[in-house]
Amino acid sequence: MIENQQQTIKAWFDKTYLARGEMYLRPKEAYYIFAELLQIKPNTKVLDVACGLGRMLEVGLDYNAECCGIDISSVAVEKAKLKLPKAEILEANAEALPFNDNMFDFVTCLGSLERMLDKDKVLQDIKRVTTADARICFMVRNSNSWRWIFTKKLFFAVNKKGHQDAKNYQQWKTLFEQQHLEIINCISDQWPIMRILQILTFGKFDGYKNKQNKFTPLKYANEFIFILKKN
Repeated sequence: MIENQQQTIKAWFDKTYLARGEMYLRPKEAYYIFAELLQIKPNTKVLDVACGLGRMLEVGLDYNAECCGIDISSVAVEKAKLKLPKAEILEANAEALPFNDNMFDFVTCLGSLERMLDKDKVLQDIKRVTTADARICFMVRNSNSWRWIFTKKLFFAVNKKGHQDAKNYQQWKTLFEQQHLEIINCISDQWPIMRILQILTFGKFDGYKNKQNKFTPLKYANEFIFILKKN
């Protein structure tokens, strides 16, 4: 049953990356904020879980880090490999990462954990492959956001083939804490306000590495950005 679900998810992502390619993703500039929040340093090892076409890996390479990525989609992996020969990119399931213990100083998983079938196993394996003082970044969807409630739940637009899901802040917090991950920081997704600033400045906005102030309370954010460490 679970294997069939995994194949359905993989097939959906393969089809999506074939049809939409780079258009499915945010631009590269939107990913710098994650590197800044993690404080990625040169000559460190970075793993991006569910790396897609490799946007976060591109940013990690800009910071002179050694970058690895995994994704369940063979289409995404093939495209990312062609684009980023300096990164190690593998087709793999996040529940069974193909890496040795204590390898990575930083891990990112952006907009993907909510789509994974066994989140506890994913978190356990991420902990396994990270060093004792590693920093981990998750961007996850908020089930209390107006976008999720009105465009997904009320209009039955949740993508079941891609296993689209969401949790509220307390549910995500509990999940992380149950896996002995300590929350260092949590902020709302930065890209929506950055897009607005792009428009207001006629494309001259360049503060992609800086945290932007938002007027919406955190509990209503479209997505949360959690920065975590092992405890």
